[in-house]
Parts: sequence; structure tokens; C-alpha cells
Amino acid sequence: MALQTITWMSAFLCVAHVCSMPMPCQLQGQLVRITHNLLRDMGGNFPLECLQENVFMAFPATAFASSGAPQLSSSGATAIYETLKNIDTLFGADDLPTQWDQQKLENFQNIVYRQIDESKCMMGSVDTSDYLIRTEGLNTYFGNIAAVLKEKNFSYCAWEVVRKELLYTLQFILEHNSDSLLWANRT
Repeated sequence: MALQTITWMSAFLCVAHVCSMPMPCQLQGQLVRITHNLLRDMGGNFPLECLQENVFMAFPATAFASSGAPQLSSSGATAIYETLKNIDTLFGADDLPTQWDQQKLENFQNIVYRQIDESKCMMGSVDTSDYLIRTEGLNTYFGNIAAVLKEKNFSYCAWEVVRKELLYTLQFILEHNSDSLLWANRT
């Protein structure tokens, strides 16, 4: 009986120790993928009636560029964090399209917020040597996106243009910067 008690206590202490370990300060790759998929699925294909509203916006790929290292610099990873903050700001508007799947939209907003909240610690490790340049590119890009929304009075088609741009942005991150994301072990 004493051996069984010691075994259970040891197991409990081991689990308590593992569960109390600090989480790494990284964005979770699976959540970025889910965010992308929810955004894609909430509205379907780009509507034909919105083709005339479609505008080109120069994507700031340099904000995510690495310096040849297998891992992104800390400011490169922070660029992904800043991107999610900008997405959260855009989707904080009250004029979101009712044509979108509202449950997927709500899940999208919740997951973006969760990623931001769980990754605030990234801001303490910013490599300032190139962070400002990256941030400037992102601010210009998201400023242009916000301007399109405002110029088109937050219309459904303006939101579809925004959704198309953000899908491209998230896809770019998943394809070119997945090394900077934390991925669950796959067995």
C-alpha cells in the first residue's frame, strides 16, 4: 500500500512539475493555420460582383524576411505578432459583413485575440536593429487596407478585398515563416 501511495504521489508531482513549466514565447503554428482556414471558409471564394472593387496592395514581404538564418530574428517573429494585432484591430469594427458565416467569424476573432494575448511576451525580446523597418512596412500595408475599407464605406466588397489580402498574408507566413512558429509534435 505504501509503495502504491509513493508511486501515485511521484506521478502527481511529476505531472504538476511539467504543467507548471513556463510556455515558450512563440506563436502557435497550428493556430495561425486555423486562423487562415477560418478566414478562408467564412466567406468562400472572392465574389464576382466585387471584382471591380478589387485593388492591388503592395504586400510587405520584407517585413517577414529572414537574414538567411533558419530561424527568424526576434523582430521577424514579432512582425507576425504585429500582423495579428493589426488584423485584430481591423476586425474590431462594428461594420463586419453579415454575409459571412458568423460562427466562423467569431471563432476567427477569438483565435486571433488568443494568439496576441498568449504572445505578448515577444515584445520584450525585440531586436531593434531591423524591427522599426519591418514595422514601418506593416503599418503602411495595414494603413492602406484600412483606407480601402473607409473609402468604400466598409461595404461588403471592401471587406472581401480585405479578406483576400489577409488570406494572402497568413498564407505567406505559413509558407515562408513557419520556422518561427511553434508546432505541436506530430507522431
